[in-house]
Amino acid sequence: MIVCIAEKPSVAKDIARIIGATSSHDGYMEGNGFQVTWTFGHLCTLKEPHDYTPMWKMWSLTSLPMIPERFGIKLIDDQGIKKQFSIIERLMQQAERIVNCGDAGQEGELIQRWVMQKAGAKCPVSRLWISSMTDEAIREGFQNLKDQADYQPLYMAGLSRAIGDWLLGMNATRLYTLKYGQNRQVLSIGRVQTPTLALIVNRQKEIDNFKPEPYWVLATVYRDTTFTATKGKFTSKEEGEEAFKTIEGKPFTVTKVEKKTGKEQPPQLYDLTSLQVDCNRKFGFSAEMTLNLIQALYERKYTTYPRVDTQYLSDDIYPKCPQTLNGLYQTKFFGKAVYAEYIKPIGGKPLKKTKRVFDTSKVTDHHAIIPTGVIPQNLSDAEQKVFDLVARRFIGVFLDDCKFSTTTVLGEVDGIEFKVTGKEILEPGWRVVREKTIESTDNDNAESAEKKDDEERTLPTFVKGESGDHIPTLTEKMTTPPPYYNEASLLRAMETAGKFVEDETLRAAMKENGIGRPSSRASIIETLFKRRYIRRERKRLVATPTGIELIDLIREDLLKSCELTGIWEKKLRDIESKKYDAQQFINELKQQVTAIVHDVMVDPTNRRITVMPAEEEKKKKKSKK
Repeated sequence: MIVCIAEKPSVAKDIARIIGATSSHDGYMEGNGFQVTWTFGHLCTLKEPHDYTPMWKMWSLTSLPMIPERFGIKLIDDQGIKKQFSIIERLMQQAERIVNCGDAGQEGELIQRWVMQKAGAKCPVSRLWISSMTDEAIREGFQNLKDQADYQPLYMAGLSRAIGDWLLGMNATRLYTLKYGQNRQVLSIGRVQTPTLALIVNRQKEIDNFKPEPYWVLATVYRDTTFTATKGKFTSKEEGEEAFKTIEGKPFTVTKVEKKTGKEQPPQLYDLTSLQVDCNRKFGFSAEMTLNLIQALYERKYTTYPRVDTQYLSDDIYPKCPQTLNGLYQTKFFGKAVYAEYIKPIGGKPLKKTKRVFDTSKVTDHHAIIPTGVIPQNLSDAEQKVFDLVARRFIGVFLDDCKFSTTTVLGEVDGIEFKVTGKEILEPGWRVVREKTIESTDNDNAESAEKKDDEERTLPTFVKGESGDHIPTLTEKMTTPPPYYNEASLLRAMETAGKFVEDETLRAAMKENGIGRPSSRASIIETLFKRRYIRRERKRLVATPTGIELIDLIREDLLKSCELTGIWEKKLRDIESKKYDAQQFINELKQQVTAIVHDVMVDPTNRRITVMPAEEEKKKKKSKK
């Protein structure tokens, strides 16, 4: 009997239907020579400190660092998990072959490998590796099963990540709690969590310490058009007033009119981070909410595998794109074929193919997030918004570039130069799919600002040498601090190890050194909320006093530096691609953890963190009154 193991009951049910395992049993399906069973995500976890030695049960500085000679796994202590595992164990012990049908990614590999290890599976193992849950993809996947050995580097990267997080998290959390938390406030430290918190705290300090300074901007209105002085800002009012007096009452003369045409390429396809960023900006969705929504769309077969960090498709996807577009052509929301008008002009013709979209060399395990072509049914409002973004982004890459003209007009008044720039869309091209996207009913200022930035400004026709009256203005303004992080900007900062990068190509190059994986960043942000290290103020992410104190307390750069954490992430990626040794990564972390423990232990200062009363204690006191 061949035993197939999926990550969720719903996925197992789909697989069982396709391969003919139609007879239901407790914890599995059977038929056609197959038994299909499932996990509920993680059934196993790394052992806790006290599982290695009773000495590590009590939190004590003398027991640090805790470095097991060999890491082990155990079942999660849950009755439902124990029951399902006993069924899996029995099936695997009797299996002639196992097919690992876990999610096709690092975490999915780790989940199923640990279960097989715990169950003592001895038979050969194959791997189902698919990027969508459509019936066609499942059938194709079973016809092209891989050898599990092909995915050993993926497993080693996942295992190294888990061990690295254990080593740093377990040791640093106990170390800081005992040394600085007065043993009453748990100070949670994490390999990705702490550098992410440091980003928010450091930005907040910049804002708090920012001292606004006045500056003056000289402008003038000529033919209902505002021109701004090219000299820039005046740092003193006197200087600005002097310039104002110079131009007051004198004619404005147009000195140059320059018109340039340009092209704007369609945005690249979505990876998980860029989708989370757009959903946060447009709809206010949290990173975790977007991940859950796109995961649900994947499991319902409407979009491809979501936990990806590439914005490219492999070349073998190109022949399947007309079929996908046909599915979108037939898609209706509220009785209207929402995408038909955009697809009709490109239907029946060879689709555009560019390296910005199709590049096999930029795809490792999975390609960018795209629709599958399966027509969506009964989507919730939020699911529809996410699907709509993915669908329009996919259609857009096959449309023409947007053509525009930029007009720059220079003018002069008594030796002082002024400038205005206008942009006019000549042919919208791919922009037609962006114009009517489903909008949120509660968009905030960030979305309004984004729209404002995008709006085109067409200038009147100016002729070089023309001259006339104008109305000058001198406006006092104040310098502004950097903005607070919101989830969109924080995700981008995590992606580029804290560096502000707008350029798409450069940002893509820096992804290798980002902190956290695309699939884990949402849960890291949620962990900071749960620990009460940060809170939301509308869309802003604000560090709490505890979060600020914790970062102030940490002197070891290794624990809070985005760049250093980014280097670790790069090494984990290199393990996955067989460029770096997993054991070396673990050994380095052991040395680093040992050094951190030593440095903190010998700290002679009396640093302490303010003990914050637990919210539960507050509630209890209120209820007693």
